[in-house]
Amino acid sequence: MKNYLEHGVRIVMRDWLEIKSKDRLLIVTSDKHLLEANALKEYALKKNALVDIMIVEKSGIQVGVFFDENENIFDDYTAIIGATDYSLITTRAAKKAIEKGNRFLSLPLSVNNNKSMLSYDFITMDTKKSKMMANVVMKYISNSSMIHITTSSGTNLKVYKQGRIPGFFNGVVRDGKGYSSASFEIYVPIEENKTEGTMIVDGSLGYLGKPERSVKITFSEGKITEIDQNSSGLLLKEYIEGYNDLNMYVASEFGIGLNSYSKCEGNCYIEDESAYGTFHIGFGRNIALGGSHEASGHFDLVSLEPDIYADNRKIMQQGRFIIPEPQIY
Repeated sequence: MKNYLEHGVRIVMRDWLEIKSKDRLLIVTSDKHLLEANALKEYALKKNALVDIMIVEKSGIQVGVFFDENENIFDDYTAIIGATDYSLITTRAAKKAIEKGNRFLSLPLSVNNNKSMLSYDFITMDTKKSKMMANVVMKYISNSSMIHITTSSGTNLKVYKQGRIPGFFNGVVRDGKGYSSASFEIYVPIEENKTEGTMIVDGSLGYLGKPERSVKITFSEGKITEIDQNSSGLLLKEYIEGYNDLNMYVASEFGIGLNSYSKCEGNCYIEDESAYGTFHIGFGRNIALGGSHEASGHFDLVSLEPDIYADNRKIMQQGRFIIPEPQIY
């Protein structure tokens, strides 16, 4: 195992997935990430787990479609790691595995530099602190029906969550009651036809990395209706069009980053959306998060330093939680 991966592999396998003897583990990966996949496999074998590696076809951003069309593919395994560039946690196969009581860890490895995601510092964040923070904030979000987000850069956005239950990710599958993601965040599978307003994307364009220029996005009845025509906006529009799916324009998730070690610099998709002091809107498929929207994929856009209101209760000011609870940091 490469030395620079050892610490990250140990966190993922021991602390997050809690691999056990005789676990039947499937690692879903691609040719691009075989180094990481084999390092994960090596660790699991030392724990006497049974391990298979599945290399997905080069289907790019629509890799999740295969796992929607083959929802029984994880049936023979007690634990699954989605270690491709793109998240598989919103797919039908992941949803079924979770419902059966199997463990699922989403480990998107997409980066925009030559550094493996498993060597990033943000994955060393204390998971107990993130869980404590999430539980405090989710109390306020759970009792609200609408979330209002504004920023000094011009965001003025309302998302709705009637009947939707928030959750959180911090890597630890047990904390997520059977599934989690390497993204440290509170997530809400928002109502898919109600998002209204404007979002200024100045943090990250998801898989595309940091925008050269902030992008203004306008929403009506849950869908993107307009994207800035500047260079970054045109790049984003081209990316979404690459899915060939109008359902990818639907806002289906609201998230708040929890990881104080994360930097939103556009180098790592999962690190960007995890960064404390940011919020993100997810687009496309959200069924495994508790929503009802089907699409051919899922991606997130990140904005910086929000003011966030749960109904009329302000819970974040310029990227800092302000609720009257014990300090986390």
